[in-house]
Amino acid sequence: MDNLYTDDLIFDRDHIWHPYTSMTNPLPSFMVESANGVTINLASGEQLTDGMSSWWSVLHGYNHPVLNEALVEQSKNMSHVMFGGLTHKPAIELCKKLVRLSPEGLDKVFLSDSGSVAVEVAMKMAVQYWVAKGQPNKNKMLTVKNGYHGDTFATMAVCDPVNGMHHMFDQVLTKHYFAPAPKTGIDEEWNANGNNDDIAELKQLFKENHSNIAAFIIEPIVQGAGGMRFYHPEYLKACRALCDEYQVLFIADEIATGLGRTGKLFACEWAEISPDIMCLGKTLTGGYITLAATLCTNEIAEGISQSEAGCFMHGPTYMGNPLACAVANASIGLLESSDWKANINRIEKCLQQQLLPLSKNKRVHATRVLGSIGVVEAVTPVNMANIQKRFVELGVWIRPFGKLIYIMPPLISTNEDLKKLVEAIATVLNEEACFA
Repeated sequence: MDNLYTDDLIFDRDHIWHPYTSMTNPLPSFMVESANGVTINLASGEQLTDGMSSWWSVLHGYNHPVLNEALVEQSKNMSHVMFGGLTHKPAIELCKKLVRLSPEGLDKVFLSDSGSVAVEVAMKMAVQYWVAKGQPNKNKMLTVKNGYHGDTFATMAVCDPVNGMHHMFDQVLTKHYFAPAPKTGIDEEWNANGNNDDIAELKQLFKENHSNIAAFIIEPIVQGAGGMRFYHPEYLKACRALCDEYQVLFIADEIATGLGRTGKLFACEWAEISPDIMCLGKTLTGGYITLAATLCTNEIAEGISQSEAGCFMHGPTYMGNPLACAVANASIGLLESSDWKANINRIEKCLQQQLLPLSKNKRVHATRVLGSIGVVEAVTPVNMANIQKRFVELGVWIRPFGKLIYIMPPLISTNEDLKKLVEAIATVLNEEACFA
């Protein structure tokens, strides 16, 4: 492809660090000229059907006129103003929406600028709450293996400690408690006799260490970067019950699952539970501007506010950015005004019919679908450089990692778009060069 050899791409290769890539043996980057709807247009002429929603964030597709207008109109008033001592209508309207839509009891909203920061905020809230309650010893987190919560230092410490992306930082990260990852899949039968293997060790960790645990944190229903695993809602119910029993706060990391991706507005709804703290990000602005939110209960907010500090000790410079809040309002408005549940069901049914049968391929260990998420788990890891190039040649944008080839397309994707994505996956599964 000619565009690999342009001056800009040579500079990009030699000087710009991309996510999770080497500077001595970099993966190729493809120059994007524009993006519209579900199509990414490369400078070299290829048109790619997007299966990734730009890492799960582009909910309504690229270059959406309603979202574009929200940005333009807000920019006429102000693009940014500090949130310390000042406020504005876009932030107020957004927080009203989040309080109204979120699970019961989440009445306080802290706005930040990325998913990792939203989780950091949640963890700080939990620790500061227990300090305020006179229990500073409750400063550890309990979580499950195979989890992923972000790339900053506090969040790395609650990612999978062995198989996660951050194990090499083990010596400098805070030590927390890890339970086995839930085993029972969302479509499997749950052992209801109270001795379920999924929760036996989890129960023991709560029992033995609750006096030191500030919060339990988990990705509801979907373990994302930890393997795209879909676990049973009863496990989530058990976690909520254990938090209540042992006075541990429950943090739901809904950054990937929030706003409809799993077929529920929030994945917690699968288990009919409400967390004490919830983190949102990714799809919040429809993929336009980075924005995140951490919601908590009145009990937590009042406890923190009545502590020695008299306030919550966090304040990002771009907190409550008006442009981001305006486009978030427009994005949530688009979702609410559409029959999004029926649309997610359509996508799910299409993926069930077309992607699940790929499990018969000799290179496939398992396939699974939930809402607008489709996953092919291969037997061996992919060859990233080769498989990415082949997907571009096949006219799709899919970004695998490890043994996982997965898609989470924009909600505006048609059945034909989904078919093209699945056919591309089926094609590379039969090509030896695409696997390690």
